[in-house]
Amino acid sequence: MTDMATLQDYRNERLRKLEKLKELGINAYPSESHRTHVTNDILEHFDTLEGQQATVSGRITSIRKFGKLAFIVIKDFSGSLQLFIREGDIAELDAENGTLGIKELPLLDTGDFVEATGEVIKTKTGEISVSVASLRLLTKALRPMPTELTSKEERLRRRYVDMNVNQDVRDRFVRRSKFWQATRDFLIANDFLEINIPVLEHTAGGADATPFVTHMEALDQDFYLRISHELPLKRLLVAGYEKVFDIGARFRNENYSDEHLPEHIAMEWYWAYADWEKGMDITENMIRMIVDKTWGTRTFTLADGQVVDFGKDGEHFPRISFVDVLREKYDIDVFESSIEDIAAKLKEHGLEVEKQDNRQRSLDKLWKKHRKTIAGPVFLIDMPTFMQPLAKVQPGNPALTEQFNLVFGGSEMCKAFSELNEPPACGLGFSERVFWSLEGVSAREGVPFPQLRSEYDTTTKEIYPDVKLA
Repeated sequence: MTDMATLQDYRNERLRKLEKLKELGINAYPSESHRTHVTNDILEHFDTLEGQQATVSGRITSIRKFGKLAFIVIKDFSGSLQLFIREGDIAELDAENGTLGIKELPLLDTGDFVEATGEVIKTKTGEISVSVASLRLLTKALRPMPTELTSKEERLRRRYVDMNVNQDVRDRFVRRSKFWQATRDFLIANDFLEINIPVLEHTAGGADATPFVTHMEALDQDFYLRISHELPLKRLLVAGYEKVFDIGARFRNENYSDEHLPEHIAMEWYWAYADWEKGMDITENMIRMIVDKTWGTRTFTLADGQVVDFGKDGEHFPRISFVDVLREKYDIDVFESSIEDIAAKLKEHGLEVEKQDNRQRSLDKLWKKHRKTIAGPVFLIDMPTFMQPLAKVQPGNPALTEQFNLVFGGSEMCKAFSELNEPPACGLGFSERVFWSLEGVSAREGVPFPQLRSEYDTTTKEIYPDVKLA
């Protein structure tokens, strides 16, 4: 192939090789593999495996042939490994068993999946390898795998390719899995019961957000994709369960941002007979276990340079008062200052004053401007009752609620409060924004397959001309 070859040219060449394999009687897509070791097993345990037989499988990332010698590098999920192939050591073509000889190596390309069996060795150059005695083709790839993706749009649109060629991206989603598994493990270890609640609801509730609407044909009725886990979990408290949680997707039909996605994973728990103090205690312990299990550290330097340290076990996160912050930073009394004085402060600090701004929205704007400077972690407390009417009030001070927000990296990562009900209960929730922040990535970079407008490349349209594509 020349440097000017198109993707269609590469595909046609691979189709030609596939036809040649069929003529030789080779099944290019067998249904089984006999792998005994992943590549990292060979590398990490070479001292004990040297001289032993092993069978490894993976995607070809490079092929080099020098006369009677060939070197193939394969990659599986655990890492990469060299296959050392020498004429006379590798078996000849055996179509019945699906094995390829050295003469058939030109029919292989990068991107193909192969299985190799042989002795674990170290080459003269010190490279840990498998000296191949038997080589089988597991999958013939019809398109080449790029070595990198430089366009952000292309990376997000073809995320499966991005993960394959970018180890950092692939590792991120291993950590994402660990993040939610650690969350689940902590709650179960603390006697919470995981109960999966409906995604389709008659009524959208539990948050101030625009829902997605769908129609159920069986009932001839519209349903909403849930915007929150809250209401079904609270019904479970009514049913007699005392500590419940759910982890799953929620949907909000709103704009994208670096911190928000219309579809994202979130967790909410509810705990009967607990108040906000117990909520803060368990949140500290939960966050520390999550970061320990996911990243193995409690100190993070975020994308904007802020350093977040979750501290030692038993240490409490500092607490800051909403009332005190606005008084100290803006000379605003949240209860007594007039709406005109608050609007003047908004303008003074470069914030927009909008017609729909009431007292609550205006105070929240001032708080959010200061919040960006907080590395944390801290608990924001002393939220006025008029800003959170569903939370219990503090004993002896009915103007303030028993609510706390965990703040770090300039964002509110979770909110909880003593629920306004009898008997007492506490509830808390957070989304994967916690993960995105500690990873130092945007929301779209933090999920495996972000939603984008559908688009098909010209080669796909050429290959499938009879299929209607957007």
